[in-house]
Amino acid sequence: MPSPLNMPDFFAEAAAEHAAVIDALSSQHEVLEAIAEAMTRALLAGKKVLWCGNGGSAADSQHLAAELVGRFRRERRGMPSIALTTDTSILTAVANDYGYDHVFRRQVEALCVAGDVVVGISTSGNSRNVLAALEEARSLGAFTVAFTGAEGGAMAGLADAALCVPSKNTARVQEGHILCGHVLCDWIELAICRSQTAESGAAR
Repeated sequence: MPSPLNMPDFFAEAAAEHAAVIDALSSQHEVLEAIAEAMTRALLAGKKVLWCGNGGSAADSQHLAAELVGRFRRERRGMPSIALTTDTSILTAVANDYGYDHVFRRQVEALCVAGDVVVGISTSGNSRNVLAALEEARSLGAFTVAFTGAEGGAMAGLADAALCVPSKNTARVQEGHILCGHVLCDWIELAICRSQTAESGAAR
């Protein structure tokens, strides 16, 4: 059955839109560096990075936490990072007892300490359960990060650092988030490896 769409044109349009969004992320370099430095400081101090989001942003949370605990490009020690999206018993218990708006906030309350970094991911910037998590994190003395889309939403005004991907297209925003997440993992990993090398040299 012939497709009603011209696939080469369809693909080219998506690729061009993606490329334009990625190019526009150059305006976010300072914010990205501030986030990278905050995460690196936290991890070198023995603190942790917590991530949360819904749907595709939940998948991004798990993906990026895994890059830090496991490995991105280099051999180094595992780094403490937790996706608050993965434990179905916690998620369903909290949603059942307190409501879905609290599924991340309750975990932040339980797991977060001063000096941690808490990252909320929401393409709209207005996900109520993510906002609640960031509010709780701020009250506990954590550094808060928002990954959002063009409008920023309420999260942009709440977080210590807000990365706003310049697009209103959810797919393009998510693509920008994962690129920036990978850049953060690369930066952090390199910084940790350099720190380990320096410590090893000083010990000899």
